[in-house]
Amino acid sequence: MDNVVRGVRRYSCPTFCPQVQHSRLQEISPCIMDNEPTLSLYKREMSYTHITPSNQNELSVLIRAGTKQKDIARLLKKDRTSIWRERKRNENENGKYHARKAKERTRERQEKAHKKQRKIENSPWLRNMIEKKTRKRWSPEQTAGWLKRKYPNDKKKRIGKDSMYEYIYAERKDLIKFFRCKKGNYRRRYGTRIREKAREEAKKKRINTRPAIVEMKGRIGDYEGDTIVGSDKNHILTHNERKSGMLFADLLETPTAEETRKVTVARFKNIPRDKKHTITYDNGITFSSHALTEENTGIDIYFAYPYHSWERGCNENSNGLLRQYFPKRTPLGKVKKEELKKAVREINGRPRKRLGYRTPYEVFYEKI
Repeated sequence: MDNVVRGVRRYSCPTFCPQVQHSRLQEISPCIMDNEPTLSLYKREMSYTHITPSNQNELSVLIRAGTKQKDIARLLKKDRTSIWRERKRNENENGKYHARKAKERTRERQEKAHKKQRKIENSPWLRNMIEKKTRKRWSPEQTAGWLKRKYPNDKKKRIGKDSMYEYIYAERKDLIKFFRCKKGNYRRRYGTRIREKAREEAKKKRINTRPAIVEMKGRIGDYEGDTIVGSDKNHILTHNERKSGMLFADLLETPTAEETRKVTVARFKNIPRDKKHTITYDNGITFSSHALTEENTGIDIYFAYPYHSWERGCNENSNGLLRQYFPKRTPLGKVKKEELKKAVREINGRPRKRLGYRTPYEVFYEKI
């Protein structure tokens, strides 16, 4: 019986919370009367580990929902005093508990506690040795290796290279100049182009983020763009309006991103504002100045996924119609502007079955 009582006292609440202590004793008293294994089962159900970030999220939600503290403890499988302490430590000035603020305060307490145990900050001998060796242009790795060999049995005089780097960059920036390779003063030789390309890809807005009305062809002003390449590597830039099928085409003097931007801005300059909303391009290098084009035209630009030409089906179809006039083996550098305009006029003047045999020109300009 003494063992049982000792067990009860060990798991009961402290005297500063008597009402909780009384209720806890009421809960476990049947366990004492029945048998001791039942008490052990009760103990195993309760967790006395630290409150985790996940627990803090759950606790914040349960408090906002008005859940009683004893029910919170049961749901989180924590002792009620643990919940009480967590709330008292991390509540704000208004007595409110927010998970984000609680995590910040917990992290600050941990950092403060760990700082007391940091070897370099608490050892003048180590600080002096690190400064002495660094001024001789030893790297932290060389210093760490030398200390390990020199003092194999004295852990107080040994430190890892990572800790030294952290200390120097945070506390002794005056020693950085003695490093052979300074952080931020050199660039990797390999892989830079790959990372730069990955960053550019991340900036692109993909086709699946377009407004739903674009997919439905519910308005005039949503375009698809691409280029046609000739045998002489010259390009024709095409823009096709999705709802009407209206085609716009321009010759590119040089197939560069800057030239493409200039021609695109000029093309859409005279189109009414209510008839230019979005453009969806393929992933060609000629459209790499899309951010600046978007800024200059006020049109949202999206990109199809690589090798998904069917995602711009309207534009692919229009390019096929333009290829009737300028087949693939045609050197586009010899094509004149008037010749291109004539071909575009004929294409836009053809009646389309999907438009009720109206022409793209009639639908785009809303002519009856």
